[in-house]
Amino acid sequence: MAKNTTTITAEPGKQELLITREFDAPRELVFKTITDPQLIPQWWGPRYLSTEVDKMDLRPGGQWRYINRDAQGTVYAFHGVYHEVLAPERVIDTFEFEGLPETGHVTLETMRLEALPGARTRLTVQSIFQSIADRDGTLESGMEAGLRDTYDRLEELLAKM
Repeated sequence: MAKNTTTITAEPGKQELLITREFDAPRELVFKTITDPQLIPQWWGPRYLSTEVDKMDLRPGGQWRYINRDAQGTVYAFHGVYHEVLAPERVIDTFEFEGLPETGHVTLETMRLEALPGARTRLTVQSIFQSIADRDGTLESGMEAGLRDTYDRLEELLAKM
């Protein structure tokens, strides 16, 4: 079977990114792996960073916060608020990188999991930015390589489960 790939679509003039990836695992398992604070450190973020789940209250109004560290101890933190959690098909939350010089660069993310034939799952994440400049800045930050590595790590973890 061909390796699954992550597709990142950014249409000119739009404030959104569309991220798609298929996994060779049933939807319920993908949802559990994505939402279990014990499993998230095993796949979230690129390989060269460690991940710690600082906070994760998986319910509407609940907050989440993840901390990445590099080998030198530099911290990169991300946080948000859950708006909807509908297992195993959808999570809507906000996403904010704490490392930007000013706050307020909040992204609204809708993650959908679609069951496919053969116990496969299609993950689609729609990220809506507050401006086209915010979206383009995120793309220019190198997030694509980190995101691809993150989803490769998720696929590797799912294969072991």
